[in-house]
Amino acid sequence: MKSVPKIYSAELNGIQAELVEVEADLNVGLHSFQIVGLADKAVSEAKERVNSALKNCGIKPPTKENRRITINLAPANTKKVGSRFDLPIALAYLLASDQLKPFETKDKIFVGELSLDGSLREVSGCLSIAIEANHKHIKYVFVPEANAKEAAIIENIEVIPVKHLKDLIEHLENFKNIPPEPKTKIELKFPPTITSISEVKGLEVAKRALLIAASGGHNIIMSGPPGTGKTMLAQALTSILPPPTKEECIEITQIYSAVRLNTDTPFISWRPFRAPHHSASLTAVMGGGSNPQPGEISLAHRGVLYLDEIPEFHRDVLEGLRQPLEEGKIHVARAKKSLIFPAHFMLVASMNPCPCGYFEDPQKECRCTANEVLRYQKKISGPLLDRIDIQIDVPRIPIEELRKDRKPSDENIFREKVSRAREIQKQRFKEIKPKIHSNTEMTSKQVDNFIKLEPQAETFLKRTLEKTFISARGYYRTLKVAQTIADLENSITIKTEHLAEAFQYRLKTYE
Repeated sequence: MKSVPKIYSAELNGIQAELVEVEADLNVGLHSFQIVGLADKAVSEAKERVNSALKNCGIKPPTKENRRITINLAPANTKKVGSRFDLPIALAYLLASDQLKPFETKDKIFVGELSLDGSLREVSGCLSIAIEANHKHIKYVFVPEANAKEAAIIENIEVIPVKHLKDLIEHLENFKNIPPEPKTKIELKFPPTITSISEVKGLEVAKRALLIAASGGHNIIMSGPPGTGKTMLAQALTSILPPPTKEECIEITQIYSAVRLNTDTPFISWRPFRAPHHSASLTAVMGGGSNPQPGEISLAHRGVLYLDEIPEFHRDVLEGLRQPLEEGKIHVARAKKSLIFPAHFMLVASMNPCPCGYFEDPQKECRCTANEVLRYQKKISGPLLDRIDIQIDVPRIPIEELRKDRKPSDENIFREKVSRAREIQKQRFKEIKPKIHSNTEMTSKQVDNFIKLEPQAETFLKRTLEKTFISARGYYRTLKVAQTIADLENSITIKTEHLAEAFQYRLKTYE
């Protein structure tokens, strides 16, 4: 009984890779070339690309075979999408037609899109495929040359960069050696800044709130009249965020690779900043679609999601933020498939206090009715607001402040404080599994275990809770913010002043 050649490739299931076996069989009969195994249009068109690539490489193509050619992509119940199967289909055909010497296939994965001349184009998801290969103990991953640096981040595998189909065939037949891609060294960077914190004049209270938010990974919302610097503050937040760790860098790059947003650089070594327009749909923000892909909240993973004029966003989008803000991931459920995308981001939002923007402004009269103001502010529901740790007003900046010189040293001072606070949190949570990186990720149980209050702070907390209604979620989130303030002060325990400042940032929710 003749064995059917099998070539291993991989399909993306969201941002996770899944092994796919590519089998080829040639039977007597009139010429036909079929690809089976729940292939989409792009995969079905592979037969034309494979045919032209083989012909232009001087190899007998499938159209010259007066036989029935069947390519099977297994498992057959998994939908195959995209052009990454061109290369394994070509190799499976060459093995089945005895135009390629048999070789060991169990320790190799092949992915790549073929051009008509036989060269390879880059494909999405190579980092995820390299991670899956490592999990399955597969040693060699053959990818297009353009994807090699991205995949070479992963240890314990050898990434072979393939420029042309002919080069790969010569490599597999031991006529030519393609050296593996050297391991990619990740150079962690501060986020590319649109605005530096040192460019923001005045607004010391707002800058202090940003410092706390960056140090503990807390969510923040800013309210104030138009033109007071809310957008500038949000953009400046990226200038004080610390670089991601290597593990976080791989998480971020895996998401960007799945949607081919890392074409300019092989890996994302900074914290992302995403600012979708308020007209963005639920699918664009949350993720999903007929072929589910990560949305804006996942593209902001380990970084910042900025919602400018948050009341203008569709209500279903805002309410959809509830689960990811709590769990750090988003469940995308469809009739045929359910996926989980990572979505651990800092939510930074800004809004005007009313439709015209001047409610309670001391210098300009508001033209809105009381009903209009209430309806506008009610666009942000109580449960969503309860999930935002820090809520501040950004007042108008006096002209005298704008005329003052900037403080260029602010950025370095803020970065140093944030890095020191994050290091304290890293040491605090080093034994925690699964790993957490900042105070905002603590569960209620971990808050009870890690957070220690001084006796005076305990008394202050009890008195405040007696006088102010606060939800259980708000209670724990307030303690997390107080712990971040204590970390900034390098204090082992939470003091009364730390709690007082933390409550100051939340009491607006319960007015």
